[in-house]
Amino acid sequence: MSRNVAVFGAYGHTGRFVVTELRDRGFVPLLVGRDEDRLRALAASGLDHRVASVDDPASLDRALKGAAAVVNCAGPFASTAAPVIEAALRAGIPYVDVAAEIEANVDTFTHFTDRARAAGVAVVPAMAFFGGLGDLLVTTAMGNWTAADEAHVAYGLSSWHPTAGTLAAGAVSRERRDGRRVRYTGGRLDYVDASDLPRLEWDFPAPLGRRPVLGEFTMADVVTVPSHLSIPEVRTYMTTDAARDLAAPGTPAPTAVDELGRSAQTFIVDVVVRSGDTRRRVVASGQDIYAISAPLAVEAVHRILGGRTRTSGVASAGAIFDAPDFLRALSPHITLDIF
Repeated sequence: MSRNVAVFGAYGHTGRFVVTELRDRGFVPLLVGRDEDRLRALAASGLDHRVASVDDPASLDRALKGAAAVVNCAGPFASTAAPVIEAALRAGIPYVDVAAEIEANVDTFTHFTDRARAAGVAVVPAMAFFGGLGDLLVTTAMGNWTAADEAHVAYGLSSWHPTAGTLAAGAVSRERRDGRRVRYTGGRLDYVDASDLPRLEWDFPAPLGRRPVLGEFTMADVVTVPSHLSIPEVRTYMTTDAARDLAAPGTPAPTAVDELGRSAQTFIVDVVVRSGDTRRRVVASGQDIYAISAPLAVEAVHRILGGRTRTSGVASAGAIFDAPDFLRALSPHITLDIF
């Protein structure tokens, strides 16, 4: 079996982490993107590079030739997801992306579920910190429950220095929402007129402790979790300091502080699911939300190519993988606590 894995957007911030993780796991990254100069610079370490654009399907087909899978790291995914998925379906290879854009992930489920299932091709959107990790944690917390009343995903970020890709994707999402904000309630996505988000207090585990958070700071978990779990209320929260960083126009991009290229940012993802009077809680903690997306995406590729999946077609992380086992595989990168 080919060990070649195409990385679209390989020279981006998250793409570079994915390339490194693929090499560390014994895969051979194929560097793909629009900018030949940036590809050549990254390929100087001996990797193959292929120029391709989402506006040129033939270039994508050439870029994926000989690849066993493709990881899309190039946002905004509203523009890139569909063309790269189309190319993956033509090539008959699995597709994984790191999209945090709610609407782009909805589009993937809406437009490709039937076609990917008919083709027997795995398509896993949001296989990243936002969307993928939360879904794995909620699925693990559910355990033997077939339904729950609520799922809460609280993000305790020490800071949030956004990449250029994050800012561009956020701008696209705001434009698509026409100034509205989104939440998942009553079993559906609900778009409401923009207003101040509710401010709450959340009791994170030590060392973070009780912190102010923004309620209804809605992330991709509202797409991934309900795609396969019967939970009519899915709510996400963000520490106010991190939200303030993201919104501030002068916040710098992430800066590496260790040999792995990670920033100093730390995170806690605190998940609580409730059924009646019973609550279950699972917590993950680690360093750098962009860096952690790489082992999430690469572990997904590893399991898909190894046949360790529960379904085919478009599926979230919690639906296609054994969630507790997947999280255990991430132990070099995250600390997991189940309460």
